Amino acid sequence: MGKSTLLNRLVGKKVSITSDKPQTTRNRIMGIRHGPGYQAVFMDTPGIHQARSPLNQRMVGYATTALSDADLTLVLFEAGRKLEADGLLVLERVRACKRPLFLVLNKTDLAGEAEVLESLREFGEMDLFQEIVPISALTGKGVEHLGELIVNRLQPGPPYFEEGQSTGQPEEMLIAEFVRQEIFHRTGQEVPYKTAVRVERMVEAPSKLVVDASIFVERDSQKGILIGKGGRMLKSIGSAARKKLERLFGVPFYLELHVRVLKRWSENPRYLDELGYPKE
Repeated sequence: MGKSTLLNRLVGKKVSITSDKPQTTRNRIMGIRHGPGYQAVFMDTPGIHQARSPLNQRMVGYATTALSDADLTLVLFEAGRKLEADGLLVLERVRACKRPLFLVLNKTDLAGEAEVLESLREFGEMDLFQEIVPISALTGKGVEHLGELIVNRLQPGPPYFEEGQSTGQPEEMLIAEFVRQEIFHRTGQEVPYKTAVRVERMVEAPSKLVVDASIFVERDSQKGILIGKGGRMLKSIGSAARKKLERLFGVPFYLELHVRVLKRWSENPRYLDELGYPKE
């Protein structure tokens, strides 16, 4: 859908992981946009969808809670894409939240002009959104205009974060998320959705940050895929994540990854709590 890509564009820095696979975001990821006389705090949430597993039910719970807490909600749909069951569910939930809504029509770079116009007409007839803004989160087209419209809707108040701070997420969560992104980028269809990452140890050593993290999977076969022949897959995941984390934190990283099997963790409430997915 492009929520995380849009958040990174609005903030001007990569704070949320991105992937072409659906339901990549599992928790609430905070991004902070600074400008002359304002500070806008964004929350990237999991997408609202038909949730069947305990993990997915908790993800939808995070998104629903954020709807009631936000001063303004941005609802993303793809230009030219017909509304299906999940899309109708999103509209049902946001209609009930009774907060200002912007419809952000994404991926206009991939849709034809007629498709974009048809989507604008369809959503405009709903009489639900205060603004309907066509953008491309990938190319950045229309994002600055969207940012201006958002700033105009901000409520007066004191700044909550220091100037230049791009996220309010705990460091451990950011590290875990960047490792998980590389798993999404490098493994097949099933494995990413059956993995969780937890930072076990983080120590500030002289001139670098030393981090040990565990990747949890549900089956031995998934562990084998993540480690790869001669450990090559795990090394590539760790190396790519380390480089991105060094750019984000501005310090050298030593990142040690371990893969552990935790059978059916995504269905077990206790494991979900321990791995950072508490129930609302």
